[in-house]
Amino acid sequence: MAGAVFLPLVLQLQATPPPAEAPEPAPDPPWEVDPPPVDPEIIEGRRRPDYTPPLPDPVTQDNPGAVRAPPPTAFPLDDIPIPDRWRLIESLGLVRERWWDPYNQNTYKGDRPINPDKVPWLPIKGHDWFFVANAVSDTVIEPRSFPIPVGVQTTEDPDRTDMFGNDFSTVLSQTVVVGAALIKGATAFKPPDVEYRVTLAFNVNYVDVPERRVLFVEPSKPSHRLDHFVGVQEAFFDYHLRNVSTRYDFDSVRIGIQPFQSDFRGFLFNDQQLGLRFFGTRDNNRFQYNLAAFWRLEKDTNSGLNAVTQRPRDDWLFVANLYRQDFLIPALTSQVTVAYNRNREGDEIEVDDNGFPIRPALLGNLRGRDYDVVYLGYNADGRIGRINLTASAYAALGEDRGSFFTGEKADIRAYFGAAELSYDKDWMRFRLSGAYASGDGDPFDGNETGFDAVFENPVFAGADTSYWIRQTIPFAGGGRAVSVNGRNGILNSLRSSKEQGQSNFNNPGLVLAGAGADFDLTPELRVSANANHLWFENTATLETLRNEGSIADDIGWDLSTSAIWRPKATQNIVLRLSAAALVSGDGFRDLFDSLGGGSTYYSVLANVVVTY
Repeated sequence: MAGAVFLPLVLQLQATPPPAEAPEPAPDPPWEVDPPPVDPEIIEGRRRPDYTPPLPDPVTQDNPGAVRAPPPTAFPLDDIPIPDRWRLIESLGLVRERWWDPYNQNTYKGDRPINPDKVPWLPIKGHDWFFVANAVSDTVIEPRSFPIPVGVQTTEDPDRTDMFGNDFSTVLSQTVVVGAALIKGATAFKPPDVEYRVTLAFNVNYVDVPERRVLFVEPSKPSHRLDHFVGVQEAFFDYHLRNVSTRYDFDSVRIGIQPFQSDFRGFLFNDQQLGLRFFGTRDNNRFQYNLAAFWRLEKDTNSGLNAVTQRPRDDWLFVANLYRQDFLIPALTSQVTVAYNRNREGDEIEVDDNGFPIRPALLGNLRGRDYDVVYLGYNADGRIGRINLTASAYAALGEDRGSFFTGEKADIRAYFGAAELSYDKDWMRFRLSGAYASGDGDPFDGNETGFDAVFENPVFAGADTSYWIRQTIPFAGGGRAVSVNGRNGILNSLRSSKEQGQSNFNNPGLVLAGAGADFDLTPELRVSANANHLWFENTATLETLRNEGSIADDIGWDLSTSAIWRPKATQNIVLRLSAAALVSGDGFRDLFDSLGGGSTYYSVLANVVVTY
C-alpha cells in the first residue's frame, strides 16, 4: 500500500514543469562528486594491504529525475545520552544474559562493566571496571612405551636380569584451571588502565610403569603412583603508566607471577614465573619492547606446576627484547633478544618429591655448579611472498664455575638455530622444519659447547604430538634420575628435569630435519601428520658417561599423526587424538636395548580441553 501511494507522487514530481526562473542549482550529491584519490599510505609508513596502482576508473551514476537525498541539516544533531551503553542491547530485549553462556553478552566474561551498586564490597572506584572469569578442564589419557631400566635392588619380575625391562606405561592426568581478573578500562582500542589477575591450577595424575625405582627412589614402593597438587600459575598486578601517542602506544608495568615467552616459538624460555616486567609499544604498534626480570619458582615434581610454598630457586633470568614489524622486509616481524641467566645453586642439594636427587644432577663428579650464561638471539616470524617463515638463532656465551667432568671452570660457547617454512594451498598447509643445537665434542677441554635453554616449551615440528618432544627418555647407565631429553622439549640436554634441574652445556646436541602437513577438512576438523629424523650432533659426552667406545649419532625417525576436532568451531571444546612412533636408529639402539630387542616405541595421546 505504501508503494502504491509513493509511486504516483514521484511521477507527479517528475511531470511538474520547472518555474520560469530556475533557482540556484543544488550542490552535487556525494555520489556525483569525484572522490579523492586513494592514498596507499593511510598511516605514515604503512601501506594499504594488497594495493596495486593504478585503480580502475571510478563508477559514475546517471539517474536523472531521481529524488535527492535529504540534506544533513534535515537530521537532528543533538546527542542523546544513554546512562549505560553496555546494557542498551539488553534493554531493547535483543539479548538476555545467562552467566553460563560464553557465546553471548556476559558480565562474567568481561563483555560489559560491573555495576558498582551491586558489588559494594569490591575495592573499586569509578566506572568501567570489568570482571573476567575463566575455567579450563584438561584431560589426558596417554599409553606409551620407552626404554625403562630394571631396578638395581629389586624388580617386578624376579626372573629378570636384563638392563632394560618391559617398556609399556600409562599416564592419566586431569587438570582444572580456574582464573579471575579485575580490569579497569575499555580495552577494545587501548590497553587496560589496571589489571589484577589470579589463576590456580589443580592437577591429579596417575602413572603405572612395569618397574620399581622409576617412580620412587625407594625400591619398597610400588610401580604405580597417584598424586595431586595445586599450583599458582598467575598472580600479578598490571598498571598502565601512560599513553605516548593518539593511537595508544603505551608503557605498562606488570609485577607478580606472569606468563612470558622469550621468542615466537618458545625455544629459550616459555613459562609462568615470578617477575617484574616493563613493556610497551611505539610507532603505531609496529615496535614493541620487553624489559623483564624473573626469580624462578620451584616446581612440583609430578605436575610441573608452580610450588609457591617453597622458597624460590637461586636462579634468575633477565630479558630484554625488541620487536619490529616489516623488518627486514615487509610482512616479516623481527625480534632481537638478550637474556642473562644467573644460577647460584652450586652449594645446594635438592631432592624431588619422589626422593631422587635433582640438584646437582647425578652425572660426572656429582658436585654442584654455579654458572652465568648470556643468550644473544634473533627471531623472525611472518612471510616472504607466499611462504610462511618462523626462524630462531641463539648463541649461549658464559662460564660454568665447575664442570662436572673436570671440576674446573669452563667457558660456555654453544649455538642453536631452528626454522620452519610452510606453504598454504586452500585448506592445506605443508611444512618443512629444521633445527640444530651444538653438542660438546670434548668434555675435558675446558669448553662446554652443548646448547641448553633456560626453560624450553617449543611449538615446533609437531610440538607435543611428536614422540621425541612429548616423551622423556631416561639416561640409564650414565646417570641416575637423568634424562636424555626433557618432556615437551626438543633439546638433548642430559639434565634431571627442565622443571627442577640446572642447565647443562655438556650434552650431545641435536640435529632435526622434518616435514609435515595440516589439513583443515572442515571448520571443525583438522588432521596433521609429521615425520622428523633426529641425530645427536656429537656423541662424545654420551660415550664418556656410558664408558662406550663408539655410539652412533642416528636417533631415528619420529613419525606422528593427529586429529583435532572442535565441535563448536571454537576453542571452547577441543578434542585431540594423536599417535606417534619412534623408529630407533643405530645411536638409540647403542644406548638402549629393551627386553625382547624391540626397536620401535610408540605413544598415544587422547586429550579433551573444555574452556569457559
